[in-house]
Amino acid sequence: MRFRIYKRKVLILTLVVAACGFVLWSSNGRQRKSDALGPPLLDAEPVRGAGHLAVSVGIRRVSNESAAPLVPAVPRPEVDNLTLRYRSLVYQLNFDQMLRNVGNDGTWSPGELVLVVQVHNRPEYLRLLIDSLRKAQGIQEVLVIFSHDFWSAEINSLISRVDFCPVLQVFFPFSIQLYPNEFPGSDPRDCPRDLKKNAALKLGCINAEYPDSFGHYREAKFSQTKHHWWWKLHFVWERVKVLQDYTGLILFLEEDHDLAPDFYHVFKKMWKLKQQECPGCDVLSLGTYTTIRSFYGIADKVDVKTWKSTEHNMGLALTRDAYQKLIECTDTFCTYDDYNWDWTLQYLTLACLPKIWKVLVPQAPRIFHAGDCGMHHKKTCRPSTQSAQIESLLNSNKQYLFPETLVIGEKFPMAAISPPRKNGGWGDIRDHELCKSYRRLQ
Repeated sequence: MRFRIYKRKVLILTLVVAACGFVLWSSNGRQRKSDALGPPLLDAEPVRGAGHLAVSVGIRRVSNESAAPLVPAVPRPEVDNLTLRYRSLVYQLNFDQMLRNVGNDGTWSPGELVLVVQVHNRPEYLRLLIDSLRKAQGIQEVLVIFSHDFWSAEINSLISRVDFCPVLQVFFPFSIQLYPNEFPGSDPRDCPRDLKKNAALKLGCINAEYPDSFGHYREAKFSQTKHHWWWKLHFVWERVKVLQDYTGLILFLEEDHDLAPDFYHVFKKMWKLKQQECPGCDVLSLGTYTTIRSFYGIADKVDVKTWKSTEHNMGLALTRDAYQKLIECTDTFCTYDDYNWDWTLQYLTLACLPKIWKVLVPQAPRIFHAGDCGMHHKKTCRPSTQSAQIESLLNSNKQYLFPETLVIGEKFPMAAISPPRKNGGWGDIRDHELCKSYRRLQ
């Protein structure tokens, strides 16, 4: 009898312990999922070297500058858990599209202008751009979208301190950082950059059939910028929920641009001038690379010119109509053998778009290129020096900012433009197909 009583107690105790264990396990599972996708990771930094797995036994890694062969690896290295975690988080954030600095209900109605900033990994320049935005009159009316291709706690922290305008962060979901050992990153089985095609075919590297126009094989770090620009173009016009019915303009910037305090003031006047006096102007630009020392006599003047990628790619503003014309040229954009998005656009204006673009641009620039280093420049970054020069120029011309009216200074005749010289770097059919797919993807 006593044995049966103890047996019953033991059974009951076992069931209670099992139930508690199940509840604890379920709670931990939910917490792990929350940790993987939740906002706290916005402040996290990936572990150094995360996603960069050691190359498998049997691979001989060589520099792209070397013609020595690369022995293909089978099987492909597995993706580490942290990289998978960040891929999932990026997808979730792009889906959620959490707006900051808006009303308590989280909603916001766009006005006349939206800014989209393409961000890589130069926080020293991004900090200067944010400072210039903070000083801009009327910026509280403008949604600023930061589009990233590199996850960085430092950059996320910078943007978290933007409290003067509505903010949205989106993330390029096919970055090198998220695909470190496979396309669109650098697959260890890819052909070395300078390997000759015959040697590549014999070696059997996976993109042997697709060198660029100059006989070189793809380098992911160069391909990424064009991919990011084209993906971003589609995403903001077609996937950002708050812009679904937006009829204004989107101004495209990069992390190493600075803006004048009156850029928004001038931009609104340019837009009205375009509608009234230059309906044939296809795009707007906030300035060129021409060095200006004084705004005297030109601060209220804008010109009508033939759009040139080497002059008018800063502060490029597009309407939805201009975007619709661009996407009709998707095949041309995605197969033209140049890793520069702006040089590719130049080719589109000649080979695909209904006509050569006509641009409205101020004689006194309201945008400045502060970046003197990066992908195309080998010298040391000097952000503080560049910023000081820009600030000095604006301070010495403070009296000419915020003009009451704008007038068209000159209407230059539409210039005959030769097709731009190809830079190559975009010969791989995998780049072409991924580029064409962005309208179908998130």
